[in-house]
Amino acid sequence: MAERCDDLARRVLAWCDRRGMKIAAAESLTGGLLADAFVRIPGASRVFLGSAVTYDIAAKAAVLGVDAELLEHEGAVHPSVAEQMAVGTSRLYGVGEYAGRVIGLSTTGVAGPGPDGDKPAGLVYVGVSAPRPDGGSAVRSVRLRLSGDRERIRRLTVLRVLENVSGFTVDSQE
Repeated sequence: MAERCDDLARRVLAWCDRRGMKIAAAESLTGGLLADAFVRIPGASRVFLGSAVTYDIAAKAAVLGVDAELLEHEGAVHPSVAEQMAVGTSRLYGVGEYAGRVIGLSTTGVAGPGPDGDKPAGLVYVGVSAPRPDGGSAVRSVRLRLSGDRERIRRLTVLRVLENVSGFTVDSQE
């Protein structure tokens, strides 16, 4: 799994570097593993800006601007939360010279070992917010149903984020 993550991260970073794009992340259940997937690659600093680990619901609202009512009613494990986290990340890191050039990624879900209320372990949402040429953003979330222990779910989430952003950038726009 690590080799696949390294390959995908390398490809995404190279694609962004060629286009003057940047990447930033907002992580909940992955707690920094997504950032690690990028910074493992030599030269990542040309593209990767950072990661806001917003494990707490209040942090998601305060740091990333996720709708507090949404969080109160749905909890953190919801597709709209993943989307708002990704958008908030683009906004947080997309200032000054990076304005309009930041792809925001996000992870939120239940790593386990057990469920979180009515949300089963392995239910994960990842978000992507990418700038469009018209100045807007293309935003999407992807629902994942993963299995395994807590560590496997967290690592699989990183792999799935890299696969999704690769499809969103490298594969679909080359």
